[in-house]
Amino acid sequence: MEKQLKKWQGWLLFGGSLVVVFLLGLVCSSLLERRAEVASIFNNRRTPMEDSIVAQNEKFAEDFPREYQTWAMTEDTTFKSVYNSSQEEDVLAMSPAYVINWAGYAFSREYNTPRGHRHCVEDLCKILRTGNPGIGGDGDMQPGTCWTCKGPDVPRLMREKGLDNFYGAKWSDWGSEVVNSVGCSDCHDARTMDLKPARPALYEAWSRRGMDVKKAPHQELRSLVCAQCHTEYYFQKDNHNHLTFPQDKGLTCENAEAYYDSLGFYDYIHPLSKAHILKAQHPDYEVYKQGIHGQRGVSCADCHMPYKQEGGVKFTDHHIMSPLANIDRTCQTCHREDAEVLRQNVIEREEKVYTYAKKVDNELAKAHIYAKFAWDKGANEDQMKKALDDIRKSQWRWDYAMAGHGSAFHAPQEVMRLLAGAMEYAKDAQTECVRVAAQHGWTKEIPMPDISTKEKAQAYIGLDMKTLKARKQQFLQTIVPQWIETARKNKRFVNVPM
Repeated sequence: MEKQLKKWQGWLLFGGSLVVVFLLGLVCSSLLERRAEVASIFNNRRTPMEDSIVAQNEKFAEDFPREYQTWAMTEDTTFKSVYNSSQEEDVLAMSPAYVINWAGYAFSREYNTPRGHRHCVEDLCKILRTGNPGIGGDGDMQPGTCWTCKGPDVPRLMREKGLDNFYGAKWSDWGSEVVNSVGCSDCHDARTMDLKPARPALYEAWSRRGMDVKKAPHQELRSLVCAQCHTEYYFQKDNHNHLTFPQDKGLTCENAEAYYDSLGFYDYIHPLSKAHILKAQHPDYEVYKQGIHGQRGVSCADCHMPYKQEGGVKFTDHHIMSPLANIDRTCQTCHREDAEVLRQNVIEREEKVYTYAKKVDNELAKAHIYAKFAWDKGANEDQMKKALDDIRKSQWRWDYAMAGHGSAFHAPQEVMRLLAGAMEYAKDAQTECVRVAAQHGWTKEIPMPDISTKEKAQAYIGLDMKTLKARKQQFLQTIVPQWIETARKNKRFVNVPM
């Protein structure tokens, strides 16, 4: 005999069913609302774009207010952490050995931690690494290629002028053209808003490896739009300074080194050691691919542009910054630990890397100074060959490990491996230089100059910082306002970004 439900149990079941139906209705309503909003945006855009590249980011604000408002927040520099904060910090002041290691290269003049994307045009103009056209001194020290990742005006210029003309121009040629900071058309097709990297060098690098960026899945594109700029690169000096990613042999530090060695390439000759130096740029993508998050398919956007909910609307937060600023929407979407525990996990990993890196900084600088001493004592090229090769290998691994933004967390094991290799090569170079100096009669300890501060290190390598700073200030007060006025007349921007 079947058991009859009691009257109160029936009512409870009925009430529970109503609650479930109501909740399902809310979910469906939310989904339909989201779907309707998306359809409304793309079918009834108030400012439909007829071109795939629209440089003025403000033109997207009306149709995509949430994305635009959060993108505009990249101007904010208040986020503070133990490492990799949003403020501009003087790296050379924190690590004077960098000045020695980059002697003969513009990075020895000034090197700061990066701010948000809205500052990139301003920061490129004011940094002492760029020349001062019309002011004197080194003038146009850098080529037009240096603008490549600074904003959506760049793909516009590449299309209008042609790649060779863009890359082959002087840096100052594009000062009144590249005025909109990194934004919408750098990553999206303005007509459809589909993810679409805008830099040819990425497509070229993939093509040489038999791959097609256009066929990459959406999740991978959420990293590739970052990888078109946050990557190791070099300029082909004999080909209009054509921007090239050295990925042909793979994505590791050693793969890039083998590529450069096969070309006999070097960025500059170090004036102290005379080593042929490779300058790492910022191989964020390559290092990230060596870490656990990259290997598990976590995209750059998952951590640096997490989803955000406003009412029934879910959208991508375009306030690109450290994941530690939004642990509830970044780390904790996968990890269940307390936010403070996760924060300390990150800081502990970074601290281990940066503490050891400081030691490598100093030992590499010592290797350069030892090499100079050996040369001064009468060493010849054959005697110095091994030491210079060791210095090149050491500096490449050190720079590759440290040039990336956040590499100490992206792949701490890989970064420590590279730093260990850099330390070994630096020590070997020092030993070789001591041996060579002994062959020329010096048997005592090689003396070291006082390079305990940025100013002392810059003076040691012969930089006239007072003159450089004066010329830069004059450039910012005279040439840059002319660029802005020209851009205004040519209607290159909606709002001036500087």
